[in-house]
Order: sequence, then structure tokens, then C-alpha cells
Amino acid sequence: MCGCIDKKKLDGNLFLAIEQIDLPSLGIAKLTASVNFGSSPSPYPFSLSHAKQYREKNEAAQFTGLERRSSNREKVMEKELHRAAVRGSVDALLELLSEDPQILNRTAPSLSDTPLHVASLLGHSAFAKELLSRNPELAAELDSRGSSPLHLAAAKGSVEIVKNLVRVNPDLGLVLDRDGFTPLHLGVIKGRAAVVAELARVRPAATRVLTHGGEGGLHLCVKHHRLEVLKFLMDCIGRDDEFVNWRDGDGNTVLHVAVAKKQLEVIKYLLANTKIDVNAQNAIGFTALDVLSHSTRDLRDLEIKQSLQKAAAPRTNRAQSVAFEPEMDSVRVSNSISMHPQMSKKMSVKEIVKKKDIDWLGRKRSSLMVVSSLIATVAFQAALSPPGGVWQDDYLVYSNGTAVERPHDAGQSVMAITEPVQYGQFMIFNTIAFLASLSIILLLVSGLPMRRKRWMWFQMVIMWIAITALSGTYFIGLIFMTPDRNQGSYLYYVTQISVLIWLALMGLVFIGNVIRLIIWLLRKYGYMEEKETDDSLYVDYDDNDEI
Repeated sequence: MCGCIDKKKLDGNLFLAIEQIDLPSLGIAKLTASVNFGSSPSPYPFSLSHAKQYREKNEAAQFTGLERRSSNREKVMEKELHRAAVRGSVDALLELLSEDPQILNRTAPSLSDTPLHVASLLGHSAFAKELLSRNPELAAELDSRGSSPLHLAAAKGSVEIVKNLVRVNPDLGLVLDRDGFTPLHLGVIKGRAAVVAELARVRPAATRVLTHGGEGGLHLCVKHHRLEVLKFLMDCIGRDDEFVNWRDGDGNTVLHVAVAKKQLEVIKYLLANTKIDVNAQNAIGFTALDVLSHSTRDLRDLEIKQSLQKAAAPRTNRAQSVAFEPEMDSVRVSNSISMHPQMSKKMSVKEIVKKKDIDWLGRKRSSLMVVSSLIATVAFQAALSPPGGVWQDDYLVYSNGTAVERPHDAGQSVMAITEPVQYGQFMIFNTIAFLASLSIILLLVSGLPMRRKRWMWFQMVIMWIAITALSGTYFIGLIFMTPDRNQGSYLYYVTQISVLIWLALMGLVFIGNVIRLIIWLLRKYGYMEEKETDDSLYVDYDDNDEI
């Protein structure tokens, strides 16, 4: 009987029983195995626990495979949703929702840029409206930059999307992104007047939200040249003196910024239509008129000054003792405190002049280095290649063996043989120019403490000598290369006149500096009163040079 049992059939019945956890079948299979193998140990030491473990593993494997297939399908669906958002296809969105109604709930927490962000950025109003109707919570989602869909729609200028978003959640207009801007701020920066008007209408408090730098909407309008948006905001807030006179982190009102930016139309609008405080002082004590006088010169300065003076904007006394760079760019007015933390409000005029002298010395050193290097290069080249060039061969004797009157060797200057007097003058002037320029370069790179103005004046005298010598070299070379038959031509007279004009100019410069030296000596030793310095005006470097 034992030989009639089929082992394959045994295995099939046994494993079927294990898979289904069929206890009667499992008992029969075990009994059959025992009969088949007699008293030898059964190769199937089965129990109920083994059967359960087998079935659990089988179910786990099936669940893992199902989960993997489901995850892949979700990723495909999310990609399709993103493509639909880029195209703005409402039909594709509805088709995806019919296949997977929960797709919007899954994509909101899993993606930084939700489909609503994409639609708002690209201006797909119908697509955004459909998304909001299906899942209004998408309006409050923030992307990796901290921007809500309303930020993107406001910057884009999509008024319809903005209306739909604020209808769902009006408080979105108060949210700051990571750069410290609200949707209204972005609308102001981009010049989206209709968007700004809608945001201000729905949430008037949004007009009073400040950036991280303490700037309000009016400051941003002026900073980014948005006059029309400024007028919209003024119409929205009405006659609010506190809002108009709001100060940013540096204490600047919107009038300070407008004057610094030289925006004449904005200045006239503010003075004519608002009650802005013209005499308001910023953090360093400057009124709007003070800002104008310390900014770079412009053709509009006179008209701006007249407008401010008509509005009664007198100069403040405090501004006369505040350190402020005369070459300050107008854009830096709003950052004057952070850019110059070392400046004290009580800094004296003498300290201001000292700081300006240091800047003046630095610029003079750079200019001297450039000019002296150029002169040295020109003089060196003129010495190696004098007018007329050099002889290309040796010429010592005639063909008959007698010595020539003017012998020369190869490489010698032609001018030195034919015009020895002019060549001597040429080389004297050229050598003076070369050595004078090299002396300036040596003094500048020597590292010696030559930072006082008297040393700079000494180097400038050397530079005058070098320039004069170089001009002499030029005129001598020009005379040598001009044929004698052209001495009565216009070229000859023009050259003579040019030399006379140059000598007159050099004499004028020399006399002027001698007069300055005499005045400085008289003031130093008390024979002349010191010149009064107007603190409110620029300190002219050249007029206040100390030798």
C-alpha cells in the first residue's frame, strides 16, 4: 500500500493544505507522509504555526507588490496633474479627478509647488478656479520660498486669480514670504495697480504691513518708480497722515526716498496732495533738503530744491555736524545708518575734512601711478627708437679706403649723426621724463609713510616736470622729422603756436600753485586768517589742500 502513494501528489496536497490552513487536509497529508516513509523521520516536520507563517509571508508579498504598483501609479498621476497645471487644461484636471478623486489631497503635502502655485504663476485663471472649488485649502499652501499662490498671482498681475484667492481666504494678503514681502508688496514692486487696488479693497490692513526692513507700500512705490501705484494707494488709504509720514528702518520718510531718487513728479505729488512732514528728520538728523544737498548733482536739483523750499523745508542745524560722504550715491540714503555705522552724529567738521583728505590722497596716488607708468613706457620706447631710426650697417671708410666724414656703426641713431644738437636736446628731455616718471613709481611703491599732502604735492611737481619734458621730446622730434622746405607752411606755424600755448599753460599752473603755497604759509604762521568752512556744503578737495 505504501508503494501506491504518489510523492508528487503528496507534496501538492500538503502545500495546498498549508496555504489554506486546512487542518483536516493537513492531518491527512502528515499521516500519508508518515505511512510513506515508515519509521524514518518525516522530511515534512509541519505544524500549525508553520502553516500560518507561510500564509502571512505570502499575503505580505502580495501587499508589497500591490503597494509598489499603487505608488508608481500615484507618481504618474502627479506628473500628469503637473502637466495639466502647466497647460492650464481644465479637461485634463477633471479626467484625473475622475480616475483618482484624492489626487489633490495627496499632492498638497507632498509637493512644494502645488498645482495652484503653477497655475497662479502662469496666469491660468480657469484652472486655478477649478482647483479652489475642489480643494480650497490649496490657497494657504506655501512653496519652498515661503510664497503662497497669492504672492505669485500678484506678481504676475492676474487679477481674476487674485480675486478668487482672496475670496477663499482674505487673510492671505497679510502673509510674508521669506524675503519679507506680502502679495501687495510684490504687486507694488511689479507695478500691478489693479492687483494692489483689489488687495487693498479686500484687506485694508495689508497696506500697513511692513517689510523686514521696515518699509511700507509707499516706500516701495517710490523705490521702484511706481507713481501710478502710489496714487492708487493714496486713494485707498485716504487722508492718513500717520501712514504718509511712516518711517522705514533708517528713519526715512517716503519724501526722503523720493528726494534721494530724484523723482521730481513724486515729490510734487506728495507735497501737493498729502500732508507729509517736509521737515521730518531721519535717523541721522537729515531733512529732505539735507538729503538733496548731500546727494550727487543732477539737473533736477534746482527744481527739487525750489519745491521743498516752497513747502517750508529749512536746513537743520544738526545736519551740519553729521558725517556724510559728499560723493554718496542717492540710492544709499535709505541705508545710511547700516552702511556707515562708524559715523557719529557729533563728528566735527575737522574729522569730516580729514576723512575726505584720505580719500583724496588715495585717488591722487592711483592717478599718479597710472600716468607715470604711461610716461615711462613712452620715454623708454622713444629712447630705443629715436626719430629717423637707427643705421642698419657699418659705414666707416669709402670704397677707396679713405675715412668718411661722418662714420657710423650699425645700431647707432641716425639723428645722432645727422643732427647731433637736436639729438642731444631730444635725449635730455626724454631722459628727464623717463627718470621723473620712474621716481614717482619708486616713491609710490617704496612703502615709505608719504600719506601727507605735502608729499603728494612733491610728487605732483615731479609729474609736472615729467609731462613738460615729454612735451619737449615730442616737439623736438616733430621739428627733426619736418623737412626744411615746410618751415614756412601752416604746419610750422601751428607747431610754434602749440608750443607757446603749452608754455603759457605750464606757467599758469606754476604761478597758481606758487600762490597757493604762499597763502598756505601765511595761514600757517598766522599772517592770514583761516578760511571759514561751511559745514552744509561740500568740502572741495582742491580748495582745501594742505601742502
